[in-house]
Parts: sequence; C-alpha cells; structure tokens
Amino acid sequence: MFHLVHTQFPFIVNLLILLLVAKVLGELAEWFRQPSMIGEVLAGVILGPSLFNIIPGSVDVKAIAELGVFMLILLAGLEIEVEEIHNSIRGRNIWIALLGFIIPMISGILIGLGFHFSYTFTIFLGLCIAITALPVSIRILMDLGKLNTLVGQRIISAAIFNDIVSLLVLGIILDFNDTTKDLADFTISIVFTIIKVIVFITVLFIGYKLFKLAKSKVSIVNPKMNSFLHFLRGRESLFALVVLFVLGFASIAELLGLHFIVGAFFGAILLPRSMFLQSDFERIQRTTSGITMGFLAPIFFATMGIAFDITSLNNLLLLTVVLIASFLSKIFGGYFGGRLAGFDNPKAITIGLGLNARGIMELVIANIALQKGFIDVSIFSILVLMALLTTIITPVMLREAFTRIEKNI
Repeated sequence: MFHLVHTQFPFIVNLLILLLVAKVLGELAEWFRQPSMIGEVLAGVILGPSLFNIIPGSVDVKAIAELGVFMLILLAGLEIEVEEIHNSIRGRNIWIALLGFIIPMISGILIGLGFHFSYTFTIFLGLCIAITALPVSIRILMDLGKLNTLVGQRIISAAIFNDIVSLLVLGIILDFNDTTKDLADFTISIVFTIIKVIVFITVLFIGYKLFKLAKSKVSIVNPKMNSFLHFLRGRESLFALVVLFVLGFASIAELLGLHFIVGAFFGAILLPRSMFLQSDFERIQRTTSGITMGFLAPIFFATMGIAFDITSLNNLLLLTVVLIASFLSKIFGGYFGGRLAGFDNPKAITIGLGLNARGIMELVIANIALQKGFIDVSIFSILVLMALLTTIITPVMLREAFTRIEKNI
C-alpha cells in the first residue's frame, strides 16, 4: 500500500506512536457511538503493513499485547458472578444460550468442512463464529439504555454462557497439533484434553465450594480481611492480591496444558467478592479498567490491526461465506432459542441480533489461533474483518429492533 521509507524506531517511540494513534481513533469511534476497540484496531491497520507500515510487529510490543489479553480477560471476569452463570441456564433460558451457540458453531464447522480445512481449524472457525463478546454486548445495551430490560438481560445471560463454553472448547482444541491428521488421532487428542479440562473444572469446583464456605462466614472473614489490608503498607496492595489470585488460576491452566486465558477468566469469576467491602471491590474494578482500557487494551487491539493484512483477503468466496454465516447463524440461533424460551417474534429477533457482536473475545481467540499456527494471516484477516463488521452493524440493527418492540407494546 502507501508504505513509507521504513525507519527502525526505538521500542518506546513505537509504543508512543501506537498508543497515541490508538487512543485518538478510539475516541473518534466513541464519538460515533461505536466501541473504542474499532478505532484501536484501525490504528493498527493504518500504522501496519496494510497501509503505511510505520510500526513493525515487534516482540516487545507483542509482549505488552499479551499482558493486555490477560487484563481484558480479568476485566471481563470481574463483571460476572457465579449466580449469573446459573441464571443463564435456568429454566427455558437454556434454549437461548444453547441455540445461540450451537447453530453458529455448526455453521462454522460446515464451512470448514466445505472448504476442506483441517479438523483443528474447522473447530476454530466454528468457535469464532459462535462466540459473543460479553463486554461489547454490555456496552451496546448500555448505550441503548436497554441493559436492564428483560430482553437485554437474556442477551447478557446467553453471552456469559457463550464466553464460558467458548473458553472451555478453546482449552480443548489448543492441545491439537499438525500431526493430528486422521479421525482416530483427533479423537484420542480430544479425550486426553477433555481429561485435562475435567481436572481444571474439578479445581474450580473445589475453589467455589471453599469460597461459598467463606461467604457463610462473611461476618468473620470481612474484619480479618480488612485488618490484613490495614497491615499492608504498599500502594494498591488489594489490586495486587487480586492479580495474584487470578494469575494462580491462569498458571494452573497453563500447567495442565490449557491456555492461560481459560484460567484467568474462571479465576476472575470465582474471585470471592463477599470477602471485600463493596467500595474496595469497586476500586479494584476501576483500577483494572484504568490500566486495561487506558493502556494495555489499546496496544492489544492495535497489534491486531498490525497483524491484519488487507492484501491477504484474496479468497472472496470464503470471506463472503464467513460474513454471511456469522450474521445469519447468530440471528437464527438467538431467534429460535428466544421462541423456545417463550418470547414473541420481535423480542426473539432482537435477542438474535443482540448476540451478533463478536469484538473482544473473538479477536483474542483469533490472535491465539494465529500465534499457535492453526490459521494463517489470510484467515486471521477474515476473522478480524468479521469481528469489526459485526460489532459495527449490531448497534444499528439492535436500535431498530428495540424500537419495533416498543411500538408493539
């Protein structure tokens, strides 16, 4: 494209340019009522090889981006409580969660089989199409003022379920490799990895039971926790304790052969909130959000734009099929799930539209797939484009859908 004469800037200068452009374009995206993520990815596209080729994809920047992934997952997990997971699968709500995930997953797998991709990539493609980005969904519904409506809560519940199942599936398929060619090897690999996931879930279950026991003694735990925090002299010691807690679960996941984001996500969910004062927990969230959204996340999303290569989008048939499947499968999955859950047509369609935003989580998974060598740059670029388009279009379609609901009331 319009490549400038390349000068190797020092790392800190690259970081300055990347963060500055990412934050400026992120703010512009916010002005147009879009998630800042859109502008931050576009910053990487502009600065990367797709346009001006100013910033190379250096190891140093990628290391900061990796830390950004961890903090994004931590922030997403802090927004979910174990009780909300239960609500997402209670009663007929389970149909929204299941069909909103299974139908897109199957559509992605069928595309992979139709284009004769490997088993591993085929499941990755299904996963990227099936996922719903919880933070993006929350942000869109907040902007529309519909977060606390019945339909809004069903969208969030299904998104929570989608994120959890997606990360568990991710933990399974990350153990595969290029030698897993035939169905027998593939099946054996699945069995061994599922055993690892079961071990990890067992650790989570034991942790949950222990925290539930602590919650029953919250009147005893809280004063002791407060006394311990007063004993600590370092600044932001509470935030450090939370990060250490989540890093512990991330480390367990890595030791079991799963990806660290699987452990980080569940560690953040299991964080015993009842052991902290409400004001302390809110301060943890503010600190996490400030570090993540102010610095680390923009760098991560910008590196996604740098890795994006517009010249690699040469398979127009695959690009078209993936984009159409990503939109329609989510809408139909949410719609049929909503109908089985007892919603009328307008509300069921709105649920399907609300599940369409991929955004953060899909980019995280696509980035992992690229790093592990499961996909190449051309497929990665298709997935990034799919994440951007679904995130941009969803608020527009959702606003119209909620307007129709209000007219029918």
